[in-house]
Amino acid sequence: MAVVMVASIGNFFGACTSYYLDLGAGYMEKYLRINQSELEKAEKYFSKYGSYVLLFTWVPLIGDAITVTGGLLRLKFTIFAFLVFVGKFLRYLAVAYLAGIVLL
Repeated sequence: MAVVMVASIGNFFGACTSYYLDLGAGYMEKYLRINQSELEKAEKYFSKYGSYVLLFTWVPLIGDAITVTGGLLRLKFTIFAFLVFVGKFLRYLAVAYLAGIVLL
């Protein structure tokens, strides 16, 4: 269980960093490799599903765009933090279970 918590917390802090990046899309494209179309997709998901889309920040490729979009949309950080951590935790719990790591 410690492995799951450490992985979840580390990935969560990375998402928090993305949340607080309130910089122009040029910076994100150059350094984070998040292009404008990914941000537009993430914004569309937010408008359709609301904050619950944050549960899927663990998904490769679009996960970073979702966290950046959460910051750009100025979502309340407590809601952001709760949903992102739950999503990341469930991901690593599933990975540990599938990998056969004993969860004590």
